[in-house]
Amino acid sequence: MKLQMHSIHFDADVKLLDFIQKRVDKLETFYDRFIDGEVFLRLDKDSQNENKLVEIKLNIPGAQLFAKEKKDSFEAGVDDAVEALRRQIKKRKEKQIA
Repeated sequence: MKLQMHSIHFDADVKLLDFIQKRVDKLETFYDRFIDGEVFLRLDKDSQNENKLVEIKLNIPGAQLFAKEKKDSFEAGVDDAVEALRRQIKKRKEKQIA
C-alpha cells in the first residue's frame, strides 16, 4: 500500500519508517482494497512522558479510516493505532455482510 509519511518538526529515522510501513501493510491481510494512506508523526512538547503522537489515515472505497495514539515511543503508538484500524476494518466488513 502506498503510504505518505510526515514527521512534523523532526526527521524520522529510516528504520522507523520501514517499521511503520511493515505494520500497516499487514492490514492488507484483513482488507485488500486500500487506496492509499497517510501517517503523521509528532512530538508533543507539552507532556514529559507519552509525548509521541501517531496519526494514521487510510482511504478505502467510500470511506476513510483514522486512528490516533499517544505513547512514549512511536513504535508502541503505531502498534496501537494499527490495532485500532484492524478493529475498524473488522466492524466495517461485518456491516457489509449483514
